[in-house]
Amino acid sequence: MEVKKVFVMGAGQMGSGIAQVFAQAGYEIYMYDISKEILKESESKIKERLEKQEQKGKLEKGKSQEIMCRLSSTTDKKAASECDVLIEAVPEDEDLKKRIFEEMDEICAEHTILASNTSAIPITKLGSVTKRAEKVIGTHFMNPVPVMKLVEVIRANLTSDETYQTVVDLLRRLGKEVITAKDFPGFLSTRLIMPFVNEALYQLYEGQGTKEDIDKCAKLALNHPMGPFEWMDFGGLDSILNVMRNLYEAYGDKKYLPCPLLVQMVQAGHLGRKTGRGFYNYPE
Repeated sequence: MEVKKVFVMGAGQMGSGIAQVFAQAGYEIYMYDISKEILKESESKIKERLEKQEQKGKLEKGKSQEIMCRLSSTTDKKAASECDVLIEAVPEDEDLKKRIFEEMDEICAEHTILASNTSAIPITKLGSVTKRAEKVIGTHFMNPVPVMKLVEVIRANLTSDETYQTVVDLLRRLGKEVITAKDFPGFLSTRLIMPFVNEALYQLYEGQGTKEDIDKCAKLALNHPMGPFEWMDFGGLDSILNVMRNLYEAYGDKKYLPCPLLVQMVQAGHLGRKTGRGFYNYPE
């Protein structure tokens, strides 16, 4: 199937990043959110990132404006009826995602592929609420999307070969590297990272080391680009907590049981960069 138009549902950090890489690759993009303010802010951030690429010589002069012209922001879900692929990038809440898939199944054209950017929720569950389970697939982009090369593709039990190949080819045209995971909660990448992050949380909670030293250890001893506390602040502590809870519910394994420190941070509203305070402070 030839893909021309893509609908991205959710204009947060992940959704705006996904919209940007598709627009940069030449696709016509609709970026949806319930709030015009969120859409305006996301457009501004995308434009800022593109202009920085121009300044660094990674984009031709004037290219950012051309890319922005391919991106349309909307609060109207019905715009998805014109698209060939829909990518859902809303918060990691299974009930919310199911409601969206059920609704968009009715709105989208018969040929439209429905993809989820979930990092932990089984794709088969999401496909089960639609009448097109063969056209439902997982596309787990890594954060930040414009920088990270990897996308994890998850086949549900009824995902067709045609849907899988269309999506893999599409992602490769974005310049992404693709890995394929079976449809188990957490897939490959999330099951690897969450026990590591939880262990870092317990090290801090039990007083074994400072957050600065634990982050430095991950960066200089393990060659990670960010330490676990920097990474959690970047992605959002509430999202991390939801993922851990989903994995613990799925597997019943204590390695996924969220450290009390993470729970306390979320209860306090210290969610990371998006609130200006997480494990570190982010003054405006």
